[in-house]
Formats: sequence, structure tokens, C-alpha cells
Amino acid sequence: MIQLLGGLGASLVLAALPALPLLALLLRLDRARPEPLGLVGRTALYGFVAVAPAFVAELVLQGLLPAFGGPLGALVTAFVVAALVEEGVKLAFLRRYLWKRPEFDEAADGIVYAVSLSLGFAVVENFLYTWNEPGLLVLRSLTAVPLHAIATGLMGYWLGLEKMGRNPGGWRRGLLAAVAFHGFYDFLLLEGGPPAFLIFPLLVAGALVLRSRFAAAKAVDDTLAARPLMPGPEPRNTDI
Repeated sequence: MIQLLGGLGASLVLAALPALPLLALLLRLDRARPEPLGLVGRTALYGFVAVAPAFVAELVLQGLLPAFGGPLGALVTAFVVAALVEEGVKLAFLRRYLWKRPEFDEAADGIVYAVSLSLGFAVVENFLYTWNEPGLLVLRSLTAVPLHAIATGLMGYWLGLEKMGRNPGGWRRGLLAAVAFHGFYDFLLLEGGPPAFLIFPLLVAGALVLRSRFAAAKAVDDTLAARPLMPGPEPRNTDI
């Protein structure tokens, strides 16, 4: 029993390790107007919890959908069963637990909270899928963890713009971007063979796009912060 618990603990550490430098990099990029560390940590915990409804929804959807074969089956599994369900659940948690928080007051905050939640989700997902296969766990930690951070981070960019009144209904565009990136990644893996190696340039390209989106969000925030306050009405003289 002790040996089993030790193995589970080691696997959990391996699953979590790649998420820590990604989170540290994110917080460093956001150091000008940082988010409360306590809320960032709590958001990662929301990601832990989000794995459960996503897992159940995927099982139900797999049972309802017809069994497609070949590339069509890979497309349905990648974009609908995996990407749409997982990114949809993450979006639901972001809207439910972060959207109305007073700390969420900048466009870049959407990316910060979305990536934090996605890292928690990815750590638990990787642990559950590969806890007894250390080699596969390390590989997934170096690929699937960045995947979740990038896909959900792109969604967070549009959520942040919507929160700042710059893109009404932006969550739809954000969900589409997240599902497209996540689904394409999963499709390449499901196809296997040489196409599977394309996930590496895909992750690099996605990271560069997310970095540019973060810079764009910070530019919006800087513009809004520099905007002078509108003058209020003159105070009424109440002296008698």
C-alpha cells in the first residue's frame, strides 16, 4: 500500500511539474498589474474539479454518437467528444466562478484565469490517463499541458475583451478558437504516424499566437488605464 501511494504521489508530481514553469511565466508577463495569487491558485483548483463533469459528458456523448470509422471518426472524437466538451466545461467554470469577480477587471485577466484553470485541468487529466505509465506521463505533460494552456488561453483572450466591453458575445469566438486548436491537436494524434509529429510545430505556433494575444490584451488595458476619468457633476452647495 505504501509503495502504491508513493508511486501515485510521484506520478502526480510528474504530472504537475510542467505546469509550474508555465504558470510562473504567465505571472511574470502579468507582473505590471498582477492578479491575487490566492485567486489564481483557487482557479487552478477549479480546473481540477472541472475534469469530473468533462469526463462524464465525454462518456455520455460517446454513447450517443454513432460509431464512425476512419478520418471521420477521428474528426468527431477530436473536435466534438474531446475539444468541444472539455473547452465548453472550462468556459462554464470561468463564467460561473470568475466572470463576476471584481479582480477580473482587465482584458489580460481573461488569459491569466483561463490558463490557470486549464493547467489545473491538464494536470489531473494527465494523471488519470497515465499515472501507471511514467514515460507516457512525461510525454503528455510536455505536450498536453501546453495544449490546454494555449487553447483555453485563446478563449480567455476573447473573454477578457468581452469583459472590458470590447467584444460583446466574445465568449463564442473564444470557444470556437479553443475548440479549433484543441481539436486539430487531438485529430493529429488520433491519425497517428507522421501527422502526429505536427503537434510540435502546432504547439510552438499556438504559443506565439497566445503571446501576441496577451500583448494585445495588455495594450487594451494600458489604453483604458490611461483614459482620463470623466468629470462628474459639480457638487451641490448645501450650505444654508
